Amino acid sequence: MDVLSDVVAAMRTGRPHSARRYKYAPWGLRWGDSDQAGFHVILRGSAWLLPRDAEPVALAPGDVVFLAHGQGHGLASGLDVPLRDARLLPDGTWDGPPEVPGEGCPDTITLCGTYHLDRDRSHRLLADLPEVVHLPARVGGHRSLRAAVELLGMELEEQRPGTDAIVTSLLDTLLLYILRAWWESEHAAGRARGWAAALADPAVAAALRAIHADPARPWTVARLGVEGGLSRAAFARRFTELVGEPPLTYLTWWRMTTADRLLRGEGLALREVAERTGYTSEFAFAKAFKREFGVSPGRYRRAAAG
Repeated sequence: MDVLSDVVAAMRTGRPHSARRYKYAPWGLRWGDSDQAGFHVILRGSAWLLPRDAEPVALAPGDVVFLAHGQGHGLASGLDVPLRDARLLPDGTWDGPPEVPGEGCPDTITLCGTYHLDRDRSHRLLADLPEVVHLPARVGGHRSLRAAVELLGMELEEQRPGTDAIVTSLLDTLLLYILRAWWESEHAAGRARGWAAALADPAVAAALRAIHADPARPWTVARLGVEGGLSRAAFARRFTELVGEPPLTYLTWWRMTTADRLLRGEGLALREVAERTGYTSEFAFAKAFKREFGVSPGRYRRAAAG
């Protein structure tokens, strides 16, 4: 099981959105806090990203920035340009001020998008990310990410048959490429910490893959250590240090996250949900679920459906 894909699939809800925007200087937009994660790509020209709690970031053509935590930020043609508010619409898209064409070609072309994430089940993998993930364009760097950006930009510009389905798939692909590119960059620079280090560690990564592939298996710390090729004690220390919690604590959390997804979408009987998440009885599952979510599985399912 691919842990990164599994985690993103569990957290992402709804449909992602994206748009290609043409900017004529001077211009500046401000986004408020939201439950969404978002990205900006500079296709042409330049811009300044203005995070709420970090220094401004100069963006050049090909640069990608990802904001995982939904914090408010600005994007502008210059540091001294007034910002106008973008408004979140009910369908999840952002409505900015009208773009007033200037003479000739636009100064800047951006590709922006948003993802809806379930913040109630926020995974440490995303929680470890900084406020701003900045992936500067480099010759030969992150080629898969660049290819996904180019394809997405073409689809949004041309609007041919099948574009809606293709754009949704490309946005899912782009999110995975962004995360992979950042973790690879951190590892290459010797800065890997937390989940960036966990996914790069052979023993911990092997155990995580085992948990995600079969959360229902009666895992013990010793069995997970065998998956990673380490003794029980050595594995427990390394896993806790990199992941941020002991192996069985993470296993329980992932079982409950899996149960959450099954209860919301697959129409399984509670007995089947219990079996798929490693509980020998419906009663044991209900007790663990209520401890995690504060309500019974049946009530949780009814609330999610209504």
